[in-house]
Amino acid sequence: MRRLCRTGATLLFGAGIGASASRLLSSRGGEEEEEDRPALLSRVPVIPVPRVQASELTVTPGGTGAVMKYGFPSLANIKTRESYVTSYDPRTRTASWVIERLNPASLTGPSDRKRCDFKEDDSVHMFHRATSADYRGSGFDRGHLAAAANHKWSQKAMEDTFYLSNVAPQNPHLNQNAWNNLEKLCRSLTKRYLNVYVCTGPLYLPRQEDDGKLYVRYQVLGRNHVAVPTHFFKVLILEQADGRGVELRSYVLPNEPIDEKVPLERFLVPIETIERASGLLFVPNIMKRTGSLQAITDR
Repeated sequence: MRRLCRTGATLLFGAGIGASASRLLSSRGGEEEEEDRPALLSRVPVIPVPRVQASELTVTPGGTGAVMKYGFPSLANIKTRESYVTSYDPRTRTASWVIERLNPASLTGPSDRKRCDFKEDDSVHMFHRATSADYRGSGFDRGHLAAAANHKWSQKAMEDTFYLSNVAPQNPHLNQNAWNNLEKLCRSLTKRYLNVYVCTGPLYLPRQEDDGKLYVRYQVLGRNHVAVPTHFFKVLILEQADGRGVELRSYVLPNEPIDEKVPLERFLVPIETIERASGLLFVPNIMKRTGSLQAITDR
């Protein structure tokens, strides 16, 4: 294991991110792994980031300018919707990331999911967009990145989450169980924090094969070759209601069934793990906004 130090504290950093999903699920947070079983999912604590002005914290839903308060993880193919912002990857036919802001006001309202249907994103060139036909008979769910239930405040906002550019192929068991529980956790955190910023995206992680080399392999669906992620990530930026600062949490889940007995805390990872694996950057944006970053080792 390698250790990454910041501001006098220590975070566990996985020696590699190419483990198979079964190895990831069997890893135990904080324990050294065998050399052939690199630990991606080391258990790490919440990271508090101080010095956010209370006057900057808002509770009204909508407004994509507020959604991007902590900057863009990348700058390619940015698209703005009613209540989320996304960066689209035309090669994979899915988003690289989606950012949304949750608070009690965004989670309540008159919207009706039954009035929503998945739809092609006609802002994407026809060569590079996914269609529902790509998913049909594939055995994968159309998994939301920005969850529909996060945007009940507006029918338009909820309908915008059904663009296929906000969707990625997801194992049905994962989508309906562990991933759904993680989405519920994000919503429940709005009871403790003023705003919950959620960045979600796919990962395509390498794994070691029989020849001892690392390869990135993933399935594609349909005539448009929609990429099936090997994993998904969520990065949470939690604004404290008293204005003292924000906290940072980050999760990585494999795109396969997860035993319901495995707690979500098992999938907490250092933010650097996601930054290295995805090519995105979160910490520099937060530091620019808040002025400092302090890591701790215990909650």
